Amino acid sequence: MPAQLNRVIVSVTDLEQALGFYRDVLGLAAVTSPGFATLPAGPGVELFLHERQSAASDLAVAASFAIPDLDGTCAAWVSQGGVVVDPPQRQPWGERMAVVRDFDGHLVCLVQANG
Repeated sequence: MPAQLNRVIVSVTDLEQALGFYRDVLGLAAVTSPGFATLPAGPGVELFLHERQSAASDLAVAASFAIPDLDGTCAAWVSQGGVVVDPPQRQPWGERMAVVRDFDGHLVCLVQANG
């Protein structure tokens, strides 16, 4: 049997601030404990936020989330103080996508679901 992706771990320096994006803006449910949070992010896949030192890099892996309202999510992210790196636009491979930066500087791709 081939390997399956089951968890994406993101190091965050402030768990509550990170939850403002991953839980509140993206709408993912969260189970929290001191220093970490688990957020179901699709069938059999979870996002795990681990509060610890973080060193973001634009050359690193970026998580990508399919969302129903790309423009609304980007606007909500900016209203929370976030940064949109690449605004929503149609990509050469066909999907409509935006790139944002979370509060620790990690790049996150947002893709319009069904469009």
